[in-house]
Amino acid sequence: MTSFTEAGQSFQHIRETVLSDYVVNTLTLMTVVGLLVTLIGVPVAWLVACCEFSGKHLFNWALVLPLAMPGYLIAYTYTDLFDYAGPIQTTLRTWFDWSSPDDYWFFDIRSLGGAACMLALVLFPYVYLMAKANFLNQNASLTLAARTLGYSPLRSFFSVSLPIAKNSIVAAVSLVLMETLADFATVHYFAVNTLTTAVYDTWLGYYDLASAAKLSVLMIVGVFALIVLEHKTNKRGKDSNSAKMSIQPLTYQLKGSKNILAVLFCSLVFIAGFAVPAFVLLNYSIDYYKEVWSLEVLQYAWNSAYIAIVVSILSVIIALVLNVNLRSNKTNLSKNSLNIASLGYAVPGTVLAIAVLIPLSGLDHTINDIAGAFGWTTPGLILSGTVVAIIFTHIVRFLAIANNSIRTSFQQLNVSYDWAAKSLGSKQSRLFRQIHWPLLKRSAFVAGLLIFVESMKELPAALLLRPFNFDTLPTYVFQYASDEQLEQAALGAILIVIVGLIPLIFINRSIEHSQS
Repeated sequence: MTSFTEAGQSFQHIRETVLSDYVVNTLTLMTVVGLLVTLIGVPVAWLVACCEFSGKHLFNWALVLPLAMPGYLIAYTYTDLFDYAGPIQTTLRTWFDWSSPDDYWFFDIRSLGGAACMLALVLFPYVYLMAKANFLNQNASLTLAARTLGYSPLRSFFSVSLPIAKNSIVAAVSLVLMETLADFATVHYFAVNTLTTAVYDTWLGYYDLASAAKLSVLMIVGVFALIVLEHKTNKRGKDSNSAKMSIQPLTYQLKGSKNILAVLFCSLVFIAGFAVPAFVLLNYSIDYYKEVWSLEVLQYAWNSAYIAIVVSILSVIIALVLNVNLRSNKTNLSKNSLNIASLGYAVPGTVLAIAVLIPLSGLDHTINDIAGAFGWTTPGLILSGTVVAIIFTHIVRFLAIANNSIRTSFQQLNVSYDWAAKSLGSKQSRLFRQIHWPLLKRSAFVAGLLIFVESMKELPAALLLRPFNFDTLPTYVFQYASDEQLEQAALGAILIVIVGLIPLIFINRSIEHSQS
């Protein structure tokens, strides 16, 4: 409502001067990232799912690890490596006796293309996981028929496997585009002006919340366009289920040069997406341990963990309530409540921060006015000026993770269990406690773990809504890295990565268990 009811001091100037650049940069970034994650994620998914080559079982889980590396961390490490003063260019100048940038050409990593590459390296696992699952579930007889007609493995991939997996790939790329639209730290660090950075600069740079809200509307339009695309894709995918697996999948034995190329490609993706940045951060954290370790780092870690624990517990509880309500009352209100509660994940953190801050600030003022009217001591900004705002924003953003996980598990529970329990006089609370919860607790635990990690990594909401003298690990890392002091932030960064690895281990084990 603020974007429509308030004029906004800066919006007119932004619209007339730089708004078109913001929109073009945002769309270009999303297009390039979408193309790159497709070119990386689909080939490695097909290799792991449909081919036998050296190290396949290692790459099966190793290619998921880049998900533990936030985009802004990989941007910091590669900038440190490839910048003019970094070790790579310095070594090249020493080897070839170059004395200035005019003597040679080297790509500028601090650019829109550089930002797109950084985001693609950490977001391609979304495409990899969804495409791999689709390839594994495809009917092997279709591929076998193509081979009997003389199709090579590569031609059968383009003629059979890829068209069947198209819907899953489009859905995965849509999710990646949402994450790209929501990214702030990477594009801000590379000085790429997008709508996300525009919202941040307008809010905190010009202190113009109304103009920031107007810019947020443009981002919301883009988000809903992606949601519609994903919804239509999923709907088409449900209508086309004739390609499900009926026999064991056919795998191609890669030998000789093909085996070497497969290993090199998967190795390059893993090394670039995880091994190099993880090694750099670990090396910095060890070398500068004495300089950076302090009780403050421990306090920032506790701040992040405290928020993440509260968010994960409350999100799982809310998701359980919504799904149990839908299970017992299949009304349009129950369905719509669950769907609306799941929309937050698609909304960028900067937009959610504005959407949360405005009503919480109004509620704070109302509480203070009421307290003043009764002659009580005014409590101050107890909602918008405390961690309550961050926690509330994170719940709105990550509730979809818990909803989707628990809803999927509920759909796998036979309704006859409920009917049998109710016919014996069991109440809803007892039904949930003795039947539903034992079967749902694993999904709830995994969902809570995922939310914990996502909350630990989340930067925009914490950066915009944090109280005075309050930092989390992401804001701590962001501040030092923005000042070109990555060494000082390496310890906090490696802690974020280590925490991010925990759910990936559980997810990989769950996937392997379901396929066995």
